[in-house]
Amino acid sequence: MGKRILVVGSINLDLVVSTNRIPQIGETITGRDFQTFFGGKGANQAVGVARLGYPVSMIGRVGNDEFGRRLRRALSLAGVQAEAVRVTSQTPSGVALITVESQGRNSIVVIPGANGKLTPWDIRRELALVRSAGLILSQLEIPLETVDYLAAAAARFGIPFVLDPAPAQKLPSSLLKRVAWLTPNETEAGILCGASPDAVTTESARKVAKSLLKRGPQNIALKLGSRGVYWASGNGESFVPAFKVQAVDSTAAGDAFNAGLAVSLMKGAEPPEAVRFASAVAALSVTRAGAQPSMPTAREVSRFLKVMEKGGNSS
Repeated sequence: MGKRILVVGSINLDLVVSTNRIPQIGETITGRDFQTFFGGKGANQAVGVARLGYPVSMIGRVGNDEFGRRLRRALSLAGVQAEAVRVTSQTPSGVALITVESQGRNSIVVIPGANGKLTPWDIRRELALVRSAGLILSQLEIPLETVDYLAAAAARFGIPFVLDPAPAQKLPSSLLKRVAWLTPNETEAGILCGASPDAVTTESARKVAKSLLKRGPQNIALKLGSRGVYWASGNGESFVPAFKVQAVDSTAAGDAFNAGLAVSLMKGAEPPEAVRFASAVAALSVTRAGAQPSMPTAREVSRFLKVMEKGGNSS
């Protein structure tokens, strides 16, 4: 199957509350349900890759606590090579507080914990692992200096670097110029372009994608939620409509997309085909609760795409 995918990023325990609606500021409402799930954008993407049957390793940090022990064990059980996930003393594991309303939309507060202690030194210590990767996938729930150092290492070794720019923040051009694929949603694209997220629509997607390309990335996959994905590069562009499914929980849909994109690219797919496969992975993920538990298998994605091609219904 060739070289492994390497994921460098966050590892969290997700504390998820289900409610009829997301409360307003200062409001108290009664929730329907409470569950805990293994999460963190980095871990979600690593597990997503593993669930799709592709070899994957991860670099990250957890706390020296019960959460950390559970999180490392979960990665290994999911099929992720987790030897480079280190334990951080005197720092708790990362936690995400997630509220999911009845339509599947969510609001999230992330407490970085040990994820904030993942430094360039961790990357230097694992340079052999970095050098051996076929593709590197990262996000912004770890320190930006670490992501920047990782991108420089990927460029030095000639390895494609895929960046999910979440949580949203402005990024230096030196980093963006080392990105093979940038995969923002509307909010993240708006912040990167200096525009309001409301201004990033299906109609304006081409203009926004072109604006992002000028900042350095080789490819843009602009995620527009239930509307679809706009892909653009210097060699082409296309709009890939979203698959219509009954959403239960949109948590980690973006992570599912990135996992699917990475796997499809590693298998040699052209950009439009890779984006369509990634969109199918994301569509399946929103039909299930939780972050990592929602990640589909390669067989499930294949079956889903066949049904969709016949004009069927996924439900």
